[in-house]
Amino acid sequence: MSDTFNDYPATGGVAPDRWASALHLFDDGAGVPHEETTAERWERARLLFEAKDYIGAAKLLAAVVEEAPGQTAPRLLLARAYYHSAQLGRAEEQLRQIIDRDPVEHYAHLMLGRTLQRQGRHEDAAPWLRMAAAFTGEPPADD
Repeated sequence: MSDTFNDYPATGGVAPDRWASALHLFDDGAGVPHEETTAERWERARLLFEAKDYIGAAKLLAAVVEEAPGQTAPRLLLARAYYHSAQLGRAEEQLRQIIDRDPVEHYAHLMLGRTLQRQGRHEDAAPWLRMAAAFTGEPPADD
């Protein structure tokens, strides 16, 4: 029982990462391990993020971002995982890289503003939040 205890979360459902242990069933033959692809890691990281395992998701996403540095979605999810696991410096670094590459990515501006606020850097956050509001057409919130 203790070996499978973490396979079932408190909700009674199956833990999202449980299926990763079944990958050996799809090996290319006896003794030939299945090497997880970037797309499989990305999908598993998304499942971990949805299950609120932000640290586990961040570990996988860091590898995905390294393998596909030009993709915005994995880097943005990595920043969100860092934010939710209180790794604010790392979240800020990823968000600044996204904005450098794609200056009109409004969600990255919003997240950077919120990340800076959470670090107590309210003056630094204000322009990023105004920019995010301008991109979405919404009036900026008075925080």
